[in-house]
Amino acid sequence: MADFLASYAWVIWLALILVFLVVETLTLDLIFLMLAVGSVGGLLAHFAGAPFLLQIPIAGVIALLLIFTLRPPLLRRLRRGGDPTKSNVEALLGIEGRVLAPVTTTTGTVRLSNGDTWTARVFPTAPAQQLLPGETVFVKAIDGATALVEPDPPERREP
Repeated sequence: MADFLASYAWVIWLALILVFLVVETLTLDLIFLMLAVGSVGGLLAHFAGAPFLLQIPIAGVIALLLIFTLRPPLLRRLRRGGDPTKSNVEALLGIEGRVLAPVTTTTGTVRLSNGDTWTARVFPTAPAQQLLPGETVFVKAIDGATALVEPDPPERREP
């Protein structure tokens, strides 16, 4: 068995490299890429004449070093170009609107500054529990398809 491993260790390393690269293309987390590079280190150790039981720790140490040293800055660099624009519910929080139909703790309608018309309720901790048409409101939260609004933006309110 030892002769078989010594003779065909390069095939094992190539298979591991291939498997790790395929899994990396599915996960895109750079862990398996670092394991593949560690396997390349094991393959190079094989061609340098190291015994198979030494090739394994060489591959493991290289992979661990890469995971803890190279992977974090690479991930930061990849995520740096992300789109900072808020979307969905995040884009609605804090947006200004006007009351169309009286807003109470159970019902109401508002038109937001982005042009959308939403059913609305007064946010539970808002100072006013009824808002009249024409009043300016700010979205404090979204509950399903209902905007929870308050008359003052949270940053203007006195503690």
